[in-house]
Amino acid sequence: MSVNPMAYEAQFFGFTPQTCMLRVYTAFQDYLFDMMLVVESVILKKLGGIPGCELSPFRIRKSTEKFLLFMKEHFDKLFSKMEAVLLQLVLNIPENVLLPEDEVHEQYPYSKEQLQALQDEIHQLQQQYRAEASAGQALRAELEEQKAAQAELEKILQWFDGLENICREHGTGDFKESFAFLTQNSKKLQDVLKDVEEKSKKIKKHDRLL
Repeated sequence: MSVNPMAYEAQFFGFTPQTCMLRVYTAFQDYLFDMMLVVESVILKKLGGIPGCELSPFRIRKSTEKFLLFMKEHFDKLFSKMEAVLLQLVLNIPENVLLPEDEVHEQYPYSKEQLQALQDEIHQLQQQYRAEASAGQALRAELEEQKAAQAELEKILQWFDGLENICREHGTGDFKESFAFLTQNSKKLQDVLKDVEEKSKKIKKHDRLL
């Protein structure tokens, strides 16, 4: 079998010429083996009907195998010649023939240096794309944080609006006066809470004494 990879032929045919030749060789060989089995069976039938024949099936099998080996040796020699002819004249693409899908390489030829420069540029563009994608992701995260902060700010503004409405209801329109009003009420609430806690402690102490 040929050791030439014949990659360009494989691109055109869809299979390697060596694979094709191997399948042809296997098919011929299988046919040869089957034929010898048929010949052997015919010989056994013919000799079985001859009175006084001393040829045993074992001797016939040995003779058949010997003849098969002889045929196989000659077949291998003939097949080697046939393979060389087919690989050279039938399954071979001449060097001056260019496949249609490769015509673009002829129109736009590139040297190894140009190809390397193009690959470097592609690599650089890929890195730039990754950096821009990462920056875009960071911007989107920052935008989400700004939206959350804006939502909190709107809640605070709504709270101030509600506070201002409450102050107006109590007759304090100025924010400073409103804040002072809330501070005063907050202090009163703290005093009341403190008084409640002291009374609660006294009641618990009294309950313990009882």
